Amino acid sequence: MAQHSFRSGAAAAGVALALLAAPAASAAGAVSLHTGTAGTTGAPGRVVASRFVPGPCPKTPEPIEALTTARCGYLEVPENRSRPGGRTIRLAVAVIPAASAKPAQDPVVFMSGGPGGETFDDIPFLVSSGLNRDRELIVMAQRGNLYDEPNLACPELDRFNSASVGLPSYAPQTERLMLDAVKQCRERLTADGIDLSAYNSTENAADFADLRTALGIKQWNVYGHSYGSNLAMTYLRLHPQGIRAVALDSIAPSQYVSLPFAWAGAREGLDHLFKACAADPRCKSRYPDIERTLNEQVRKLDAHPLTLNVRPPQGGDPVKVVLDGGALVNLLVAKAIPFAEVPAAIDELGRGRPERFARARAAGAAQVVGQTAHGLTNSVVCSEWVPDHSASDVLNAGRRAFPDWPDPVLAQAPQLAFQEQVCRVWNVPDRTAAMRVDPVSSVPTLFFNGTGDMKTGASWAQKTARALPHATTVQVPGIGHWVVPQSPCAQKVLASFLARPTAPDTGCVAGLGWAPFTITPK
Repeated sequence: MAQHSFRSGAAAAGVALALLAAPAASAAGAVSLHTGTAGTTGAPGRVVASRFVPGPCPKTPEPIEALTTARCGYLEVPENRSRPGGRTIRLAVAVIPAASAKPAQDPVVFMSGGPGGETFDDIPFLVSSGLNRDRELIVMAQRGNLYDEPNLACPELDRFNSASVGLPSYAPQTERLMLDAVKQCRERLTADGIDLSAYNSTENAADFADLRTALGIKQWNVYGHSYGSNLAMTYLRLHPQGIRAVALDSIAPSQYVSLPFAWAGAREGLDHLFKACAADPRCKSRYPDIERTLNEQVRKLDAHPLTLNVRPPQGGDPVKVVLDGGALVNLLVAKAIPFAEVPAAIDELGRGRPERFARARAAGAAQVVGQTAHGLTNSVVCSEWVPDHSASDVLNAGRRAFPDWPDPVLAQAPQLAFQEQVCRVWNVPDRTAAMRVDPVSSVPTLFFNGTGDMKTGASWAQKTARALPHATTVQVPGIGHWVVPQSPCAQKVLASFLARPTAPDTGCVAGLGWAPFTITPK
């Protein structure tokens, strides 16, 4: 879940998927930057000092306008709070000023997706969505991310992901090359003295608790998407002090998320898309058997993959791509094909024209090397998502979701290929017992999910909200993963929630629907 599916889903297709009332902030402002202010988050009975150190904003590959006026620096925290005297790590922080001349005194802190997704790259989407309209916006790169020290990037895996578009999705050769890349990354990181077991959601949540204390903030609002919603729930459960409200976008609930979970999300998202096409007279007339055609093509491509030379949509020389059943499924889950084009793309594939899917597959050859913190990804996934489920659980979940698809496709969770084997190489402790806990809180909580989301199905919000008495759930039709940047209505709802957490205005949702589908000539 590291990539943003609404803008780079094709690149993601070949890889692995937030009121205890507090006094108002001081008149000095919502955020006071105090050099050396200590936090006290740690294991029971132990005080561990953290501090914020002001410094320059990160130099991003593409200029980010909001950083030109931001106050930046690092949060220094223990790498492992259970090991006194261990190493200290530094997490990049930016405080982006409010657009309003009279901002509210409770800022918003953002928790990004992934795990391992590049956080500062999200800032333009947050600003354009109005997150800093009425209050300051605080962004911190989760431990191990780009601009942190250390940075748990795995260029070995980026290069594998680029090459994998020309390999069969689930062949032994592909597995061997992936595991070699994972092993090389792990050996390099551990040789640098990095404690991979410390890069988990509990430590991540403690970092944000320390950040609030170190910045002198009495009360703030939390907004997390995808894995960031998972982290936000962990944070709410373990560190409820000072949280005014929590907004969770594309929920990946910590008590449920697992490899089998991925198949349920894919089924739910595809079902919504099929129903939307059936409810559109033009789509229904032109593509009456879209689900049957998809089932046929998954089986056909699994048995007889296509090998093509295709020019990537971003330009450049043609690249070799292998389009098989696994690739087809991963491209759909990643939203590598815009929803409006999916029925047309499936119909064309069934008529022997695979170009749309092939181009989307080719886009994955252009990986940004060193941007994603795969080390954080693997440490979280391998300790919190994988250990309490077996390979047969994944296969059986796939069979329940898609009984017409072949077992070689269903044996691998979408976008998380070979993850059990990866986790044996990564070798971090099982932390599922600490994570499979329902949050119980009176903090006002808002859930956003898109009905087209094939990564984290919209129904998980309802399941999760049952333990939260002040929860509001919003389903936005026809939107995929990470709702707010894609929906002006969701942006209005979020703004009203931040203004009035117990009574958000959700009225605009009733008038929403799926965008019209692309209708191609017969």
